[in-house]
Amino acid sequence: MKVMLVTGASRGIGAAIARAAGAAGYRVGVNYHRSEAAAHAVVGAIRATGGEAVALQADVADPAQVARLFEQADAQLGTLDVLVNNAGILASFRVDALDHAQLATVFQANVFSMFHCAGQAVRRMSTKVGGRGGAIVNLSSVAARLGGLAGGAAYAASKGAIDTFTLALAKEVGLEGIRVNALRPGLIETDIHDVHGGVERMKGLAATAVPMGRSGSADEVAQAALWLASPAASYVHGAVIDVAGGR
Repeated sequence: MKVMLVTGASRGIGAAIARAAGAAGYRVGVNYHRSEAAAHAVVGAIRATGGEAVALQADVADPAQVARLFEQADAQLGTLDVLVNNAGILASFRVDALDHAQLATVFQANVFSMFHCAGQAVRRMSTKVGGRGGAIVNLSSVAARLGGLAGGAAYAASKGAIDTFTLALAKEVGLEGIRVNALRPGLIETDIHDVHGGVERMKGLAATAVPMGRSGSADEVAQAALWLASPAASYVHGAVIDVAGGR
């Protein structure tokens, strides 16, 4: 049975990916930072359908906590096959109104976390060090190429960094049995949009801004992530794939 670790998996897209992974037969590490009850609910949902999952607490912006997270995953789940770098935060503030702490928080959560987690994953997966290979899926956003909504410069820039990181990491580890790809979700129905007025406002925007005329679901993003992690995507590497309804 393969092992998948999903960061930021207590809610939203991360939770949907974790549940889909459990249904697909993975042993699933459900990482969370503060939302312990929600993470255990995701674990419970996976176990209720016969899957295997554990909740693993760590702030993935902190390299020491990331090291502990991966050690716990090793001990409780076994050898890692797939890392889904999903953890991240949405922020809304104008460039002329931000302070250093706000900016640092966004990049630590959205970008530094991916470096920390990918580093730990590569140390385990790389055939160069005796690993059996694996897959890394990074969650970006269409904000990386659209610039995001007003006040979203920091968020959009952080997601642009993820796109570039994905391409660079793919070049580094492609000969070591590790495939690296990213997904760029668009307007997806999750509570991350509370900072921009909530899901209903987001649905209204999607009705006019998205060529398909609707917002997407976390489950639709999860299916794309599971495909990228699977042997069906065995020659997909260094790709950044939109899940955005054509937007």
